[in-house]
Amino acid sequence: MINATLATLFLSQVAAPGSPVPVADPMNLNIGRPGTITVPLNQIVDTTTGISVTPAQIAEFADNKRFVFLGENHATAPHQQLEADIVEALQKRGRRVIVGLEMLTRPVQPSLDRFIGSVTDEATFLTESDWKKQWGFDYAFYRPVLEVARKGQSRTIALNVPRDWVRAVGRNGMAGLTPAQRLQLPSVMEMGVGRHQDVFDALMGGHPATNADKILAAQTLWDEGMADTALKALGTDIDDPKVVMVIIAGSGHVMYGQGINLRVARRTGHRGVNVVMGQSATDAKVAKGLGDFVYITPEKKAEK
Repeated sequence: MINATLATLFLSQVAAPGSPVPVADPMNLNIGRPGTITVPLNQIVDTTTGISVTPAQIAEFADNKRFVFLGENHATAPHQQLEADIVEALQKRGRRVIVGLEMLTRPVQPSLDRFIGSVTDEATFLTESDWKKQWGFDYAFYRPVLEVARKGQSRTIALNVPRDWVRAVGRNGMAGLTPAQRLQLPSVMEMGVGRHQDVFDALMGGHPATNADKILAAQTLWDEGMADTALKALGTDIDDPKVVMVIIAGSGHVMYGQGINLRVARRTGHRGVNVVMGQSATDAKVAKGLGDFVYITPEKKAEK
């Protein structure tokens, strides 16, 4: 659930084995609504009612909401298909959908615009955007989402900050950013706000790292940067009840409303709908506060 770039930083900085550190289950943290709920495999469950729902019902639940946050396991076909289904369901409800993608960084926005606008074809887009280096996971996983956005003429936004920014912060903290880079980010980027520190610690798996504070800074940059990109793209459309922005990112950026969603809420007051996806060998017991809706699919090693 930690982004691949951050995972690389983490693995290079784990301290030598010592006293065991208690490991909290990221799917069962005591954050938000109390209690747990069992989610059957291959079902989307409303964590308030325990009832299985459809993408159309999630879209209905999102009426009058400006944001829908979808937290996926990367390169997991059922997760990306659910994302496409939710975007399409929102389109069918007459919402003007804007799709934000963690998978692409800000500089590739022009090539993304041309593809979504049907000015270029898929092969050209993959070349222009340098998809393999931008993301790495097979584009086939994400084709359903991009095709639904393209067909529905839903403006699509490359949310992510450049990866070298995150690597620099992971090594040197926020001081690793240049003045020019800082000008392209929110003036205030706070680490450990809300319960983000607790989610981060659980995702780190209880392993002590020599520079955990810098890795947390990198994760904060990632969340703040994507929230900032989303809000700049949304602009004054945030006041239009017909508009909804669907933000697609790794589940660690969405869980418990403590990632991108927390940063958006702090700046706008808008709390969106949170859909968190995961994998398990069996039906999974998860915290009710994990998300408004939880979708669990059978365990399958992510493909690259």
